[in-house]
Amino acid sequence: MADQHAAPASRSGSSAVPALRWEDLPEGPVIVLLDQRRLPADETELICTDVPALIEAIRSLAVRGAPLLGVAGAYGLALAAVRGFDVEEAAEMLAHARPTAVNLAYGVRRALAAHRLALRAGAGPEKAAAAALTEARALHREDAEASADMAAHGLALLQELLPGGGYRILTHCNTGALVSGGEGTAFAVAGAAHRAGELRRLWVDETRPLLQGARLTAYEAGRAGMPYTLLTDNAAGSLFSAGEVDAVLIGADRITADGSVANKVGSYPLAVLARYHHVPFIVVAPTTTVDLGTQEGSAIEVEQRPGHEVTELPATGTGTGTGATASVTVAPVGAQAYNPAFDVTPPELVTAIVTENGVLSPVTEAGLAELCDRSRSGNGMMSI
Repeated sequence: MADQHAAPASRSGSSAVPALRWEDLPEGPVIVLLDQRRLPADETELICTDVPALIEAIRSLAVRGAPLLGVAGAYGLALAAVRGFDVEEAAEMLAHARPTAVNLAYGVRRALAAHRLALRAGAGPEKAAAAALTEARALHREDAEASADMAAHGLALLQELLPGGGYRILTHCNTGALVSGGEGTAFAVAGAAHRAGELRRLWVDETRPLLQGARLTAYEAGRAGMPYTLLTDNAAGSLFSAGEVDAVLIGADRITADGSVANKVGSYPLAVLARYHHVPFIVVAPTTTVDLGTQEGSAIEVEQRPGHEVTELPATGTGTGTGATASVTVAPVGAQAYNPAFDVTPPELVTAIVTENGVLSPVTEAGLAELCDRSRSGNGMMSI
């Protein structure tokens, strides 16, 4: 039975609460998650002692964001191994917990490959579990390093495209430390611009219906001291028409071989607006988000979320409907809701893709494969 319970988040000075961590307790190891459903009002941690609890946290968006889901998947596989559960079954369950974000299955495969390799080399269950945990920690560390590299590459790109400085950046959903082992993806670039004194304004889309921009990006921007302004998603067009946007920076949940980008629903309209208004549309994502095995965007399985996320609003608590304790119905009873979690932007609308290995512009299939080549050698990718 899934064992997941909440605990007050510990804080040290002004440092942020980690979005995810592994902790060895006397009663056994656990995965500790900052419950993102309850932000910004409550910094509460969830303690997951088994894979079903972690899967529920993933599906309910207590933990989210493509890179961090990869880290969570790897730690989840290690948790199953260390606690003596069926590792192969855990891998299958974890890898399919959210279908669109490719990093989740990637992280599971990394840890599973290490576990299988150890067993084939004659290791016992304990050493094989330790190998899986070591791989999860390596992925966690690599993601933090990738975040720093993307921030540097992204800032250099902005300086090249917009030499005047004073950037007014529009972002969508949440791409900061809450989605990463480091400072994030697109948000990390904005943070680098802020530290360089070149961020004039961060425009933050609310990101309906679950308000990841309003609840999470505004939370992180405020903590970082960034000049930011929140707007409803459908107000973005007026910003473009007024000439108030210099660049759009978003993350990605999956990038296919041809350069199509799946990201939080609402990203594609921003790409169309950016193209019409001659504004750079920049995607920031680690190479672990690139899925060279999927040829084009139309082949991506887009997750469909429950209709109540659209037809109801949380009345108490702080969150997304899933983390709230009550809700208010805002649509007629029985109303059907179309609620895709993601949309897909074609490569011709993407100005550049920023990864830890550098910047790709224009976005081409050959260029993307070359950019990923160094990262893909010896990474343990395999079928589950």
